[in-house]
Amino acid sequence: MTEGGKKRRRGRLRRPPVFAVLDLGTNNCRLLIATPKRDGEFHVVDSFSRIVRLGEGVGQTGNLSEAAITRTLAALKVCADRIRTYRSTHIRAIATEACRRAANARVLLDRARSEVGIDLKVLTADEEAHLAAAGCAPLIGRRYDGALIFDIGGGSTEAIWMHRDKDRMKVRKAISVPAGVITIAEHQPGPMTRARYQKIFSDMLERFADVRAEMNKIAAFDPARHHLLGTSGTVTTLAGIALGLPRYVRAKVDASWHDSATILRIVDTIAGFDQQQRANLGCVGPERAELIVPGCAIFSAIHAHWPCAELRVADRGLREGMLREMMDEYR
Repeated sequence: MTEGGKKRRRGRLRRPPVFAVLDLGTNNCRLLIATPKRDGEFHVVDSFSRIVRLGEGVGQTGNLSEAAITRTLAALKVCADRIRTYRSTHIRAIATEACRRAANARVLLDRARSEVGIDLKVLTADEEAHLAAAGCAPLIGRRYDGALIFDIGGGSTEAIWMHRDKDRMKVRKAISVPAGVITIAEHQPGPMTRARYQKIFSDMLERFADVRAEMNKIAAFDPARHHLLGTSGTVTTLAGIALGLPRYVRAKVDASWHDSATILRIVDTIAGFDQQQRANLGCVGPERAELIVPGCAIFSAIHAHWPCAELRVADRGLREGMLREMMDEYR
């Protein structure tokens, strides 16, 4: 499915554009369909998300499994149907870490094009970080000099330092760490116990020490003048728990502010739960019960290196970044 649609037809008013953006990650397949508003923002007309676990087993075999490809193609077919239903005129579809790592990623890309009609572009780590920053930047608090944006994915974690330059936010440094909730869970198989959480936390603490050192080469990061800005299934789930939601509600979670200390207490509680106790949490459920633990360990390691008092949570990211870029190009 390729980008199309003419801006004008002779003798007629041009049809308002309908933008469709698709993000195929290591764990999830997400679609957003939106139309532009006069104030430069966008109105979401449809969205879709499904856990496909595309990256399952890639760490061990180096390849996408046939089962993962089949699950992913089924989700892509749903996306293609919705794109056609809303007669989307501008379409962009991307894939991230799982396809960057898998030697047979071309198999999925070719089948997505031939069987579903969707052309997927595999992003570089830098491109992924850039889009995450573009999608989340509007949520950086006005009273702060900037924020450390982090995106905990299934196969990688992006850390982006944005700093205010006059009236604009600019990226000072963006680094992708090839470790996410799926790759960590598969690298160290076994029950997600508190001891396992501590081991993952220690490993991630070491990994992010290198990231912080790279950022220190540019300038000192002042946690009193910055806040954390997180986007991922992990951090949105933690926010939902902090808000006391019996089930996840995007409208209440997106753009919400939290004390980092409160989120860390929730992390500590979850680390001590067994899988069934985690699954019983309304905002977690059985599908996230295993993966929430490595996500919590990654968040704790990030906070240890960037100990900001406040955390803002974004239920947005790559798709919103793509939408903003596409709307800017259209204008």
